[in-house]
Amino acid sequence: MRYDLTDFEWSFIEPVLPKGRRGQQPQNNRRVMNGIFWVLRTGAPWRDLPERYGPYTTAYNRFNRWRKAGIWDRLMAAVTKAHDGKVQMIDSSIVRVHQHASGVKKRVEIVVWGEAAEGSRPKSMRASTTKAGRSRS
Repeated sequence: MRYDLTDFEWSFIEPVLPKGRRGQQPQNNRRVMNGIFWVLRTGAPWRDLPERYGPYTTAYNRFNRWRKAGIWDRLMAAVTKAHDGKVQMIDSSIVRVHQHASGVKKRVEIVVWGEAAEGSRPKSMRASTTKAGRSRS
């Protein structure tokens, strides 16, 4: 697919992955890694992982197992080494937004009804209209 690992990327990632573990051997690490990267890139919940990447539980469990074992740190070191240390990452926590892009102030809208008789009081009023009508003295 469009954002899946290329053969070049896989050539230096595959040797870093764990081997020789007890129990059933992983079937397709590349497919599962593409699934993990899909979830991390899109921000979607694990349950929304497309079927082409395998069961979402496999991707979730492998992501957590590798995090606890420090495999992701080794992978990042391999990626940096493969690109001669010329790797830049951008995290949304360091991206600043222009001061005017923070949003508009929230305002209370006051609706005036023209059909009400001038001398009659409304039987109920919205809280926003009662606060707006109070004097500030």
